[in-house]
Amino acid sequence: MTDGQLAAEAPAAPVRRGGAAVRIAVIYVAARLATTLLLLLAAQLSGFGTRMGADADLGSTIVAWDGTWYWLIAYSGYPSQLPLTDAGQIAENAWAFLPIFPYLAQWVSLPFGQWAIGALIVSLVAGYAASLVLYRLLRLRLDESAALWAVVFFASGPLAALFQVGYAETLNLLWLFCALWCVMRRKYGWLYLLIPLMAFTRPGVLAFALFLALFGIWRWLIRRREHLGAREIVHIIVLGLLAVAAGFAWQAIAGWVTGDAGAYLSTELAWRRNWILGDASFAPFEAFDAGIRFWFVTMWQLPLVWGYIAVGAGIVAIAAALLFLPQVRRLGVEIRLWSASYLFYLVLVFFPQSSVFRLLVPLSPLWGAVAVPRSRVWRVGVLVACLVGQWWWIYNMYALGNTAWQVP
Repeated sequence: MTDGQLAAEAPAAPVRRGGAAVRIAVIYVAARLATTLLLLLAAQLSGFGTRMGADADLGSTIVAWDGTWYWLIAYSGYPSQLPLTDAGQIAENAWAFLPIFPYLAQWVSLPFGQWAIGALIVSLVAGYAASLVLYRLLRLRLDESAALWAVVFFASGPLAALFQVGYAETLNLLWLFCALWCVMRRKYGWLYLLIPLMAFTRPGVLAFALFLALFGIWRWLIRRREHLGAREIVHIIVLGLLAVAAGFAWQAIAGWVTGDAGAYLSTELAWRRNWILGDASFAPFEAFDAGIRFWFVTMWQLPLVWGYIAVGAGIVAIAAALLFLPQVRRLGVEIRLWSASYLFYLVLVFFPQSSVFRLLVPLSPLWGAVAVPRSRVWRVGVLVACLVGQWWWIYNMYALGNTAWQVP
């Protein structure tokens, strides 16, 4: 598909674009009010022994969990000497978190004197911008109604609390959606800025490198149907290499500052030791395999083979959906390749635990497939399910938040 065809599918009239921005603003504000009420209720239900404590308020939700780490980075930076546990192992520390969000929130907070206010503003503004870009992204493939409903589901989804807490997710989604839009429109120049922004906001840019590799292969295979010039080939290759370099840059920086080449990896493994007894190590797929063993054998006391069968069936089902489900195919090859790349990346490096729900948020363009069916009953039903799921997540992660499976 050429640039001209893509442009023909997207709404081009300036008034139309302004109207979409207003409609999305109304959707976004309504969704944020709903989430605020749920967070207020969670704060009221928080008691002794929970992460936020018995005197929690709305501000407590902003700096809870990883928000505390981002706040710590904004005020004291990154340690030049890695902290150690009593057993002499690398302890949890700030190097697990990337710098753009905490420092941007600190800069925004200067007129207010509180980092939490800056973090809230950054998350809210980035969330609205991400919603608007998601709409533009999906309008390249879907009609206006489906694209708007996808934004409704995105803004009101089970993880919608991330739009107004001190997490870097919404800022990263903004960069990601812009990057996907650029690829879909073949506007590669902006990616030279967006890839480093992603790399220093949230882990996962290596998944984007894999996506660019797969996208480049696909472009080569269809070069007779859609012209593939030398300039585009160079862009895809150079951007893929940039994404790989950016993906390892933070590890190099952490090693240079601390004098320990494995500082970043050791820091990440410090979190896994909270789940697995003994030393944690890293190899491709090892963390995912360890997670299967932990959940199916240790926690649920089920045969290990059941875990492999369940995971294998899940992988086959996801692959089939990305390849054959009509609603997903309508989103275009780019979104499908990104989704496959990111899921493969998670299986490659991630230890599956309760944070998996949050780590699946970069798959949000797939809300477009959920919004394709035009049935009003279906769409309202999905919205209700989103709000119910949102309360379940907020209640468990913020009101309770005191067991292994209640970590956002």
